[in-house]
Amino acid sequence: MATADGLGAQKIHENTDRPDLYGGPNVVIPPVYLMASLPDRNLSSAKMSNQHIEEEVVSSASEEESPQVDTPSSTPPIVTSDDFALAFDIDGVFIKGGEPIPEALEAMKYINGGNPYGIKVPYIFLTNGGGKSEEERCGDLSRQLECDVDPGQFICGHTPMREMAEHYGTVLVVGGEGEKCRIVAEGYGFKDVITPGDIIKTKQDATPFRKLTDEEYKNSRTLDLEKARIEAIFVFADSRDWAGDQQIILDVLMTKEGKLNTRSETFDEGPPVYFSHNDVLWATSHEHSRIGMGALRASLEALYKAVTGGKELKTVAFGKPQMTTFAFATKLLQEWRSKSCGINKPPATVYFFGDTPESDVRGTNEFNKSSEIEWYSVLVATGVWQEGTIPKYPPRKICKNIYEAVKFAIDREAQKLRGRGGSFSMFSDDVKQVQLKK
Repeated sequence: MATADGLGAQKIHENTDRPDLYGGPNVVIPPVYLMASLPDRNLSSAKMSNQHIEEEVVSSASEEESPQVDTPSSTPPIVTSDDFALAFDIDGVFIKGGEPIPEALEAMKYINGGNPYGIKVPYIFLTNGGGKSEEERCGDLSRQLECDVDPGQFICGHTPMREMAEHYGTVLVVGGEGEKCRIVAEGYGFKDVITPGDIIKTKQDATPFRKLTDEEYKNSRTLDLEKARIEAIFVFADSRDWAGDQQIILDVLMTKEGKLNTRSETFDEGPPVYFSHNDVLWATSHEHSRIGMGALRASLEALYKAVTGGKELKTVAFGKPQMTTFAFATKLLQEWRSKSCGINKPPATVYFFGDTPESDVRGTNEFNKSSEIEWYSVLVATGVWQEGTIPKYPPRKICKNIYEAVKFAIDREAQKLRGRGGSFSMFSDDVKQVQLKK
């Protein structure tokens, strides 16, 4: 396992000493029926082929250089690698404040064949962000990165929640802008989706300090409070009104079996609550990281304990660093490689690039321990984590930006091939080549 040797004299980044905010004891794993949809783990040969490779020791973002390899003197024909793949976080890695990070476009060109080896590398995006459909997010990302991003290579925080639509009828969906999260949930197959706006419209004194706008009132639905029974609560995206949303969630949690016009005497009869991710911080255009859904979860748990006289709130977290999300990503990556590249075997190595040690690095490292594919963590210094601080969960590699990071990964794979007497050009002979979409 990589360590942070050489960084001992540096200070710990603020807020990273709060493990309870990231997958702490109140977060439980998703139900077993969700686990049943994850990929088969018959990939031992791919994992074993990488056991001879020594893990790099992280020293600093500036001290460690990419492996030295000889590059071809002439531009080779573009081929697609079948031996490794890439997985990316988005905010703080490619995008910040809705705009591409300066190195983002060059990084995309590099992995799509614009490199000295003439190699294309299959990749997916795995982000904790949400609040829009996968199709809409891919449209945004395609414009931002100036290349086509297909929903088949994209996972956001609430994507795995679609597996739960068949298990719940009426659900409360929280977060996001306007009606977008309701639309997403209905698109996943949830039959009856209630929002906080519906409850406020029906009973306006439910939130004394929040009044619906004219547009919110128009889009919200009137409920029959005597009949409505919420079976589960899903926080799909970041709340735009913490006070109002937490009040509604608390009310539902303290019902008898989700019946809105009831109040439990024991406060342990309410429906389960699911969060699409657990990031306390995320990178925006602001010079300092902003609080996110993990902070809302911590706040909700504290409020629940206070108003129920000490009851502990059990929550379920999706997204990174949860193992089920990385398993879901493995399944998606295998399907994408088969669909877009004609590759029907698992990669030996998946490089995951992120900006948050507590979710991106922690999840990658933990999943690698049980995965039969090697998952290799790479941390970039353009988001939540900043140079000059010690990452709480050490990655196997630190890079200044995403361009340096993808260059490192491809150079490392080239070096591994050279060590076995091969090169990327051999793929043109023994791998079916189907070009990735540009």
